Amino acid sequence: MTAAPIDVPPTGPEPVPAPPAKHGWLNFAIDFGPLLVFFIAYKLSSGGEGAFAATTAAIKGTVAFMVAIVIAMAVSKWKLGKISPMLWLSSVLVIGFGALTVWFHDERFIVMKPTIIYGAFAVMLLGGWWFKKPMLKYLLQSALEGVTEKGWLLLSRNWGLFFAALGIANHVMYVLIQQDRFSFDLWLTIKVWGITALSFLFTLTQVPVMLKNGLAVPEEATVEK
Repeated sequence: MTAAPIDVPPTGPEPVPAPPAKHGWLNFAIDFGPLLVFFIAYKLSSGGEGAFAATTAAIKGTVAFMVAIVIAMAVSKWKLGKISPMLWLSSVLVIGFGALTVWFHDERFIVMKPTIIYGAFAVMLLGGWWFKKPMLKYLLQSALEGVTEKGWLLLSRNWGLFFAALGIANHVMYVLIQQDRFSFDLWLTIKVWGITALSFLFTLTQVPVMLKNGLAVPEEATVEK
């Protein structure tokens, strides 16, 4: 079976993207820049010959991803004056799982990682919802200004279910890859672009929940033209 490239959680839609209040373009670059760097590094390094060519490309992409997310943290601190809990968590996951990927060179571990990560987020968010602790609120802090406690609980539940569904979907793809019934490049494309787009769409479906539960709307958006 062809070896699979690294999969590490991006810093934007995976996990939960939030509508930026200021510096929209900069927030976008911080969220998606490292993921784009990984994708480009992997594609530029792939295409070699040999049994371990794909693994080598994955390792190069992983290292580039780890460096990029450290740079993203530095830029966030410099330009925005802080590093959000979500970015901290994403960075820990990227660096931690990236280091393990470089160390093990195990293709099964590479493909299984998203299932582990999505499952961990699902357990954290749904567990918090069950015990009336909106974990999403602590991760996003003031990114969604004005949302009530009830709203945060609903968002935590909904995102927990979303991550659970992603984990199940990734496990299905993992099984198909192990059976040589699914292209690894197709899996990577779905992971980088498909899941990103799906996360954006899911975020849009949560806007009514936010608005119904106190989300502060910019004053200029409420002024009739």
